[in-house]
Amino acid sequence: MFSDEDFFQNSLLTLFLITPPTLLSLLFLSAPYGKHRRPGWGPTIPAPLAWCLMESPTVWLTLLLFPHGKNSRDPRALVLISPFLLHYLHRTLVYPLRLLLKTHGRQIQSKSVFPVSIAMMAFGFNLLNAYLQSRWVSEYADLESDGWFWLRFAAGLAVFGGGVYVNIWSDNLLMGLKESGGGYKIPRGGLFEWVSCPNYLGEIVEWLGWALMTWSWAGLAFFLYTCANLVPRAGQNHRWYLEKFGEDYPKDRKAVIPFVY
Repeated sequence: MFSDEDFFQNSLLTLFLITPPTLLSLLFLSAPYGKHRRPGWGPTIPAPLAWCLMESPTVWLTLLLFPHGKNSRDPRALVLISPFLLHYLHRTLVYPLRLLLKTHGRQIQSKSVFPVSIAMMAFGFNLLNAYLQSRWVSEYADLESDGWFWLRFAAGLAVFGGGVYVNIWSDNLLMGLKESGGGYKIPRGGLFEWVSCPNYLGEIVEWLGWALMTWSWAGLAFFLYTCANLVPRAGQNHRWYLEKFGEDYPKDRKAVIPFVY
């Protein structure tokens, strides 16, 4: 009989297996939203709605699954799942609302749209990942015999918190540039002096911290997939900035990893 543990292991294997093709495809193809929006990808929906819908499984599926695990009443499990939930509550509710209000109550610009096809792919990934992360913490993590739990959690949380700060600060600066009007501008200040996409760097660091906190194959798989998804996207954004701003764009900036790439 196909058990939940079998399903978990096959889901985990799936996440590892889809990571290399995701990386390879994104090295040659830019996802058509944001700076890289282009026709030919089917119907679109407003970007705030797309972000809310495609990120939402990480909230509602996690909340549905978590109470059914053997660790669900263990304070350590509740503490451990909290950073994951808080990140995605922000992505599902706060971030889309800020996108919606970025024009200070004016009508959303027609270009602020998102292909339904891309949103559906992201929705599917988030279903898979929410299942893996929530079931690992609530059911399969051996919290009772983990003598290093609190030390690893504290170290991972420090890394995660640093990533959250960088990610949100960078998003705030980018949104501020959009609100100021006049088209795209060169972002400056903070880690933007080092890389073109510190928002992506922040998110990569977040899930590195999560992998450390959970000390699990599920956490590692999520971190690797995040890198496969965001590092090529950062490279595309970096090249877009160089092409758009030419000699005005700082030549010593890297795409996402200071001094490296």
